[in-house]
Amino acid sequence: MARAARLSVAPMMDWTDRHCRYLHRLLSRNTLLYTEMVTSPALVRGGALHLLDHHPDEHPVALQLGGSDPAELAQAARIGAAAGYDEINLNVGCPSDRVQSGTFGAVLMRQPALVADCVRAMQEAVDVEVTVKCRIGVDEQNPQEVLPEFLSRMVGAGVERVSIHARKAWLQGLSPKENRDIPPLDYDLVRQMKGLFPNLHISVNGGITTLDQAVAFLEGGLDGVMVGRAAYHQPADILCAADRRIFGAENDTTAEGAVAAMLPYIEAHLSQGGRLHQVTRHMLGLFAGRPGARGWRRALSEGAHRPDAGPALVEQALTHITDGPETQSA
Repeated sequence: MARAARLSVAPMMDWTDRHCRYLHRLLSRNTLLYTEMVTSPALVRGGALHLLDHHPDEHPVALQLGGSDPAELAQAARIGAAAGYDEINLNVGCPSDRVQSGTFGAVLMRQPALVADCVRAMQEAVDVEVTVKCRIGVDEQNPQEVLPEFLSRMVGAGVERVSIHARKAWLQGLSPKENRDIPPLDYDLVRQMKGLFPNLHISVNGGITTLDQAVAFLEGGLDGVMVGRAAYHQPADILCAADRRIFGAENDTTAEGAVAAMLPYIEAHLSQGGRLHQVTRHMLGLFAGRPGARGWRRALSEGAHRPDAGPALVEQALTHITDGPETQSA
């Protein structure tokens, strides 16, 4: 898992569901994939076990949990491990109002002792690794003071791997979307943390848009890179060469190959009562920047919601992709 974490796709609400992860796994065999955040109350009190559905081919895949009650998180972690996840990650970074009201996510940066208690309880409950994803601080906190203290608590609790979103979260005054863009990035602080905690596996997250950037962070001494929105909106750009450039494996993939491999998956999904758009909404960015990309997106966006839409629509959409120059209708 530490090797897989050299490159990971961040947990993203409404985006990194099982269909998205299956697509990403077709593009990279080695990159670590994360679920959307699943709250511990949803699993323990709500019995929402369908949230844990995943395909065997997704591995290595990690479950991200949100919560702040150690006993409940331990129970949720146990459920997640039993479902087959390779890692259980605790969310200490999400700034949404709903998350704050549940006393989890980024607001927990204010309570490192409680986070440590949660982590210990989760570790005692499962055999798979328990990790943490955090911010560098929240609101008026001084990250230079807060982050080392937080990481020290995590190390003391037995955490060996963390992902750090290199921005503060402003819990009042900024929306979740604004919290992903407006607070300035502080990559240097994350690098400093690696110096302070040399035995802690540290992945950097936030604002990383190219595979070149990811390689530079790794060459600069960080252990891992977690890519968020770029991996969703331009998955081929980030993932098709990742196995070779990040993991040293000679198995570059192509967006066209991924589309072909998705067709049997789509057939299976439809045969179980699913709808095409539930899968293809994650495929819209596959050809980002390439001739015909606009036609590909339009064909899927306009057609995938139709009741009779199936693999034939995807194959038809693929005809828009060409190796020639971009045209006005592309």
